[in-house]
Amino acid sequence: MNWHPDAYQALIAENYRQVAAIYEELIDNNPENISDYWYLGVAYLLQNLEAEAQVMWQNVFRGGNPEEVKQWQAELEAVLDAEARRQQRKGDLAAVEYFRYHLQEIVPKSINNLLALFDLALDLEIFAPGELLNYPIQENLRYNPDRELLLNVVLKSLLYPHELTLDLAQASLPYLGELADSFIPQAFQISARVTNEQQSPAFGVEIIKLCLQLRPNDLSLLEQLVNLYILAEDFDNSLITAYQLREICLTPTLKLYSNYLILLILLRWGVWQEIDHIYQEYHDLLQELTRRKNITLEPIIKTSFLNVSSPLPYLGDRALANRKLTNCVAEIFLDNNSFKTPLITNEKASEKLTIGYLASTLKHHSVPWLSRWLIHHHDREKLQIAIYTINQEEDEITRQWFRDSRDIIRHFPYAQNPLEVAQQIQQDQIDIIVDLDSLTHNFTNQIMDLKPAAKQVTWLGWDASGLATIDYYIADPYVLPQQAEEYYREKIYRLPETYLAVDGFEIGTPNLRREDLEIPPDATIYFSVQNGMKRHPDTIKLQMKILAQVPNSYFLIKGVGKTEKIQELFTEIAIREGVNPQRLRFLPRDIDEYTHRANLQIADVVLDTYPYNGATTTLEVLWQGIPLVTLVGEQFYARNSYTFMINAGIEAGIGWNEVEYIHWGVKLGLDRSFRQDISHQLLGNRDTAPLWQGKKFAQNMENAYLKIWEGN
Repeated sequence: MNWHPDAYQALIAENYRQVAAIYEELIDNNPENISDYWYLGVAYLLQNLEAEAQVMWQNVFRGGNPEEVKQWQAELEAVLDAEARRQQRKGDLAAVEYFRYHLQEIVPKSINNLLALFDLALDLEIFAPGELLNYPIQENLRYNPDRELLLNVVLKSLLYPHELTLDLAQASLPYLGELADSFIPQAFQISARVTNEQQSPAFGVEIIKLCLQLRPNDLSLLEQLVNLYILAEDFDNSLITAYQLREICLTPTLKLYSNYLILLILLRWGVWQEIDHIYQEYHDLLQELTRRKNITLEPIIKTSFLNVSSPLPYLGDRALANRKLTNCVAEIFLDNNSFKTPLITNEKASEKLTIGYLASTLKHHSVPWLSRWLIHHHDREKLQIAIYTINQEEDEITRQWFRDSRDIIRHFPYAQNPLEVAQQIQQDQIDIIVDLDSLTHNFTNQIMDLKPAAKQVTWLGWDASGLATIDYYIADPYVLPQQAEEYYREKIYRLPETYLAVDGFEIGTPNLRREDLEIPPDATIYFSVQNGMKRHPDTIKLQMKILAQVPNSYFLIKGVGKTEKIQELFTEIAIREGVNPQRLRFLPRDIDEYTHRANLQIADVVLDTYPYNGATTTLEVLWQGIPLVTLVGEQFYARNSYTFMINAGIEAGIGWNEVEYIHWGVKLGLDRSFRQDISHQLLGNRDTAPLWQGKKFAQNMENAYLKIWEGN
């Protein structure tokens, strides 16, 4: 069936009265040609004569037998569908919706029309998941749906986390046929989007479970499932899935990677009681890898393999040994990375140096709280500043401190191809690119591997990655020992005072009070605020030894972890060291950073972690004049608090061995006036100490950039 040629010309000219007149004449001359009624009805609808169209069509249907009516409905369905598609090509989505609703009245169970209506609602962003109940799609899937349309609708709907959209996807899987293979990679990306954009990792989990129904025991899907369970803070399922993954990992590199995931989960949730046997196998596999050559990584781990060394600093302060392993892993990563050909960097185009900052964390995260002052104080007469945010949502922190008033801002919220970002950095003619992520983000490493800028620097986010494409690592005289140059692959650029300075922190209103915790007014409160990964049992033992020597003291413990496991760990060690567990208080996380900082004020003394110190927390503690006890080690992670305390103008509380750590903890706990002296000293140093001089620090960083550019 087609439009009458004359009617079609009038239709294109939008002369709908003329279209209707042509078909009315055709029907008068030959009332038996049923298809003319369908086109006349369309002409009526185009003139908003809905009642006339419906009455005419119903009259036609009443004149036929069941078989004829069935055929006629199919014909009318095709005509209305064709007109809806024509309107879609014109871009008139309101008209599309109009014709599809009329089609639904004629053929309520037309599965493809239902799908098209639903698709339209998704495109118009007028869809709420509960409205799925208005689209009887699932009960009509057996009527031969268009598979491409079905796939498109299912994928779009999964961007709306809801049990109804999940039910639709589940019901649709058997009807996708050969397109099921197309569903998996797209659903994989959607799981990441709903996790990042809508903070719905639990829904991301359900999407990956759908994929696993189509491809059971797929390594990449299981790995994604592990990561999503971690983000959803579902410890039990993350661990179960990681062990399931390990069972099907047969090569040494895959075995190492699966053991790394298990170790990461146990560390993240502070389940130190189960770590030893996994760590031994993990470490043996890692050591074995360093003795092999020409290692080929499986595709599933090629881009994330650089992270496998990341648990090492939490487990021991072995700077030289761990750095060798990290460098070896980085070398294997580079050898296997598919982006091995560096970009050709442009010649410098302007007198100003152009500095680019690359990160996935410029939102509510520690990195922006600490880096914002450097960006804020940069001398724009000397430098041009570019910000590159990757695979992150923007929030008020991004907008306030990093998006507004920058020279160049590039946002890549759904980046999948590192080359795309690297080419943008190159096109922006960045002279020095500064990586703020290091080992905390795989995608950043792939970008840095391409070497999009002439000089590449790592600063702040973590210890150096060991990548050969990184030229410099920013440090200071304290955070790395002098011999570090011997085992770091990157050149270490030491700033004159501190590798980080801030102008301070915004403080909220505290909601933590002694009386609520049943702690007497005259008691000494020790505080520790860290995640489970930093809760090394050996350091907890030292902390309990301090409590044992300070009567009427209590220990507040707060941070991310599996609460019951953390409590078991502290309780067991407390009992062994003769400390009544009733003196321990386990606190939930605070509602936001401002309240967290305010609640630190309840502490008389903060006890730092080791071999992985606090960083942001240490700065927040020192800013508020709270005494801190730290244990200094060899690795970067074990020297953060040391450099911050020195640059805050205080040495009391710095322990160089376990005996000194205990000594300072006991002395500060027993001597109230000594604590007050330290507090006054810290607060008095705010105006002069290097740690709080953000503008001066920015000048030091700018001088460093100039020297790095000049090759000095």
